[in-house]
Amino acid sequence: MGPLRIAFSTLAFPNANLATAVSLGRSFGYGGVELRLIDGDLIDPAMPAADRAAVKRTATAAGLPIVAVDSSIRLTDDEPGTQLRQFLELASDWESPLVRVFGGRLPDDDAERQARLAAAARVLEASVPLAEKLGVAIGVETHDAFSASSVVAELLAMVPSGVVGAVWDSHHPYRMGQQPDEVWADIGPRVLLAQVKDARRDAARADGWQLVLLGQGEVPVREMLELLAGQGYEGWVSVEWEKRWHPEIEEPEVALPQHLSVLSTWFTEMGAGA
Repeated sequence: MGPLRIAFSTLAFPNANLATAVSLGRSFGYGGVELRLIDGDLIDPAMPAADRAAVKRTATAAGLPIVAVDSSIRLTDDEPGTQLRQFLELASDWESPLVRVFGGRLPDDDAERQARLAAAARVLEASVPLAEKLGVAIGVETHDAFSASSVVAELLAMVPSGVVGAVWDSHHPYRMGQQPDEVWADIGPRVLLAQVKDARRDAARADGWQLVLLGQGEVPVREMLELLAGQGYEGWVSVEWEKRWHPEIEEPEVALPQHLSVLSTWFTEMGAGA
């Protein structure tokens, strides 16, 4: 069993520039960075070449590989293909192996739902040649209407390419009533990135959940990681502390070291030390 590698998402740093975020992440002991925010803003895939180069220099100076470039693309929206091509080129410039996308919304009507899934599959298929050329994969996250891994599996079954796979977010499938073994059965061999977060039910919140420090909630994160390690997963594990979307949660200077400490302990105990 090889070591599991631990990265963090810049979602944890909504009020910091990229240089500060990666410097802090490196000082905490993280080995990679997942780019969602750059200088506190969502990534603009049309950013000028000079800005692209600055991002690469900043990550390189911190000694952190960019493990994923996170887009806001929703495959079931109209015309997502142009942005997906731009993000693939960005990721290639930054020597990142992965672009994260969302599935998006799906209608309730079965015929319309199947049509939307087929359209999303066509977007992915059309992007495969460029992804293969650039050496950048596309990962569909367990999120939104695709929170259940079974829905992601439906889509991936339509696109058998090795450069198209899944991003397993620990929380969303659990919200849908799934346990890690069920998720693995659906998408396991095609998981390209594992995102971890913990949460507990909170009826007072609009979405019914409160994000908490790792190990303090009910999401079976350890079980997920044990399963991945046992199945020979060799990708990154990324801590997604969503400070951008949930300003009430702990500051990254508290949360990121805590997550890394817990993960390191777990990995040591399961024989998959980072």
